Amino acid sequence: MRIMQVMAGAANGGAETAFEDLCLAFHEKGLNQKIVLRSSNRDRLKKLRSAGLDVETLPFGGALDIYTPWKLKKIIADYKPQIVQTWMSRAAIKTPASPEPKSYLKVSRLGGYYGMKYFRTTDYFVTNTGDIRTYLMDNGIAENRVCHINNFADMEQPDQQLNRKDLQTPENACVVLCLARYHQVKGLDVLIKAAAQVENCHVWLAGEGPLEQELKALALDLGVTERIHFLGWRNDRAALLQAADICAVPSRFEPFGNSFAQAWAQKTPLVCSTADGPRQYVKNGKDALVFEIDDVEGLRHAIQTLKDNPSLGEKLAEAGHMRFQDEFGRDQTVDAYLAFYRDILTREGIDFK
Repeated sequence: MRIMQVMAGAANGGAETAFEDLCLAFHEKGLNQKIVLRSSNRDRLKKLRSAGLDVETLPFGGALDIYTPWKLKKIIADYKPQIVQTWMSRAAIKTPASPEPKSYLKVSRLGGYYGMKYFRTTDYFVTNTGDIRTYLMDNGIAENRVCHINNFADMEQPDQQLNRKDLQTPENACVVLCLARYHQVKGLDVLIKAAAQVENCHVWLAGEGPLEQELKALALDLGVTERIHFLGWRNDRAALLQAADICAVPSRFEPFGNSFAQAWAQKTPLVCSTADGPRQYVKNGKDALVFEIDDVEGLRHAIQTLKDNPSLGEKLAEAGHMRFQDEFGRDQTVDAYLAFYRDILTREGIDFK
C-alpha cells in the first residue's frame, strides 16, 4: 500500500504533532509513504527527513496559489498512491480529487469542526473523536464514509530526567504542567488564576502563541511571576510529564486534546476541564479530576486536592494509564488506520497489494 500524507498546517499545534507521530509510526511499521509539507515548516521537514521519510515541500498559499494544486497532481501521478490523506482544511482544498475511475482515495483526517466546503472532493474521512464523526454525519456525510480513530500517545522514555532547577523551580514545589498554545481557547488564564491561590504551586506552560505577553501581565498582576514559567514550544513531552506532579488541561474549547492521553501514558495525575474532546473520555474521580470550563475555583480545588493527597493522584494516574493502554496505544491506532484503508480500497475496487 502506498500512502501520501499532505499537511499544510502551522509550525506547531496538536494536529501537527499528531501528523508527525502518525507519519513516524507508519514509517516504523515499514509502510511506503510520501509526505508533502508546507515549505515554511523547516523544523518539521528536518525531523521527518532525518527519520528517513520521503518528503517534498510546497507553498500552500492562498486562493491565488495555483502552483500547489498543479504540483500535487504531478506528485500523485508520479508516486501513484492508493491513499492520499490530507490534514485540516488547507491541505484538503489544495489536494485534487481522484479522477474516475478512481486510482486513489482522498481521505481527510479531521480533528476539529471544519466547514464542509473545504472537503467537497474528499472520498472518506477519519475523525479523532466520536463527536466530530457525528458532526460530519449531521452535515450530510454518509456513516460508512467516516471512521473514528483515536490519536495515540507514545509511552516514550526521555533520554534524561529533567532537572527542576534548570527551570527555576524548587524541588519541593507542586508543579502543574500544561502542554498548550498560548491561546484564548486553551484557558491558560484560568490555570494561572487557580495556581496563584495554591501555596508553593508552580506552573510550567509548554507552548507558544499570541497571548504570551497578556498571560505574563496576568501573572504579574497576581504577584506570581516567579511561579509561572513560560517554557516555549518543547519537544520533551515525556520528560516534562515525568517531572511534573500534575498535568492540567484547562481548555475552553478542545476537539480532542492530546495532552490528556499523554498524561495517562506517563502516569501523571490529570486535572481536566469539561471541554468537548476530553469529556468524551475522562471520567471524574476515576482517571482524573474534572472541573467546569472557566471555573477557577473548581480548578484550584482540584490542584489543592491532588497536592494534599498524593495517593489519590497515584490512583487516578494508574487508572488513566490502563485507559491509555487499552485505547490510545500506537499499535491500536496504526492498525485501525490500516484496517480502514484496506476496507475502503476493497470497497472501491482499488488494488493495493
